Amino acid sequence: MVTNNWDESAELDKLAELSIKTGVALQPGQDLLITAPLEAAPLVRRLTFHAYKQGCGIVTPFYTDPEVTLIRYRTAGEETFDKSTDWLFDAMGAAFDQNTARLAVVGEDPMLLSGQNVDYIGRANQAVSKASSPVRERITRFDVNWNIIAWPGTQWAKRVFPNLEEGEAQKQLAKAIFQASRLEGKDPIENWNLHNNNLRERTNWLNEKNFNALHFYGGGTDLKVGLAVGHEWMGGASKARNGITCNPNIPSEEVFTTPHALKVDGHVKSTKPLSHQGTLIEDISVVFENGKITEAKASKGEEVFLKLINTDEGARRLGEVALVPHSSPISQSNLLFYNTLFDENAACHIALGQCYSKCFRSGDTLSKDEIGKNGGNSSMIHVDWMIGSDAISIDGLDQEGRATPVFRTGEWAL
Repeated sequence: MVTNNWDESAELDKLAELSIKTGVALQPGQDLLITAPLEAAPLVRRLTFHAYKQGCGIVTPFYTDPEVTLIRYRTAGEETFDKSTDWLFDAMGAAFDQNTARLAVVGEDPMLLSGQNVDYIGRANQAVSKASSPVRERITRFDVNWNIIAWPGTQWAKRVFPNLEEGEAQKQLAKAIFQASRLEGKDPIENWNLHNNNLRERTNWLNEKNFNALHFYGGGTDLKVGLAVGHEWMGGASKARNGITCNPNIPSEEVFTTPHALKVDGHVKSTKPLSHQGTLIEDISVVFENGKITEAKASKGEEVFLKLINTDEGARRLGEVALVPHSSPISQSNLLFYNTLFDENAACHIALGQCYSKCFRSGDTLSKDEIGKNGGNSSMIHVDWMIGSDAISIDGLDQEGRATPVFRTGEWAL
């Protein structure tokens, strides 16, 4: 049992208020859909309080229970792993069509499915990916305002701090989450206003340069990432298609855009482990040719990684490239969170799979076919993994191949 009272702290309330006002930027009269682990109920209650205080419509929470998930894998018939709750995703899609805002709380044990049948995990993931495609498309199109924040789940905390007692581990993870979420001081909302301004300076510079490609090199990596035609760099606060400016990720240290799915060449190595569906995948090394992974290996979790990149045709191509300095607060914490929301903000990263249509100039007016013609990738997956470190430098290449320093040894060269 947790014996401290951090879950009743002022910081938890600050996180909830920040999420509602700056994260999802909930509007008066707007409904809110929340998904969260069952253990995160105290945070969901604070979110609900601030949502109604903000004048929202209806708050609807959906909870997941890790024990229920494990019971399925240990007990259910094999055929059930090819099924998904289509009706639930249909309902979520209908909610977003009615301008319902989306808020996700993460905090599950990242290794929950470790030791379970790998084939079942893969089949279940594919079924969910297929059923949730309409919802995922609405999110990647940025149809509505949305936000992701974190709750320090007990088992997650034990993964991050394996040598601490349960209560102390959860307390330390809560502290790390609060620090990464920039809750220090009296006004976290103002902290995020300043942070968003800094990120906007980076995206403005990159958009003005309008590079044709990025060249990552150093530390065993030599990768040229072509950028999509009409790509746009984004980071921090962004305007959804419904006109509401929100901060999708708390925390967030990245600026990101859409690569060209057919113009990625070279080799790249991961600099941090990837935690994916209960498996820790370490020392990923891949070769790209004409945008597609042609060789892939990992020192640990290779079978899962190979299943991942064979999900569909687009799973071997890139949907996102993101820049994060090595000096980011999450990187300097020297913690491996086993959670993409945090680990992706510790290093430059790439994402396999689906692109973000919002990362195109006038992306909200482009059709699916137009996005594809401009180089945007399509897939049922979107999985980030880290390739940055203090050994990595990056050049921006213009249409003639002339190089401009963007990063030097892990830091912005601006």
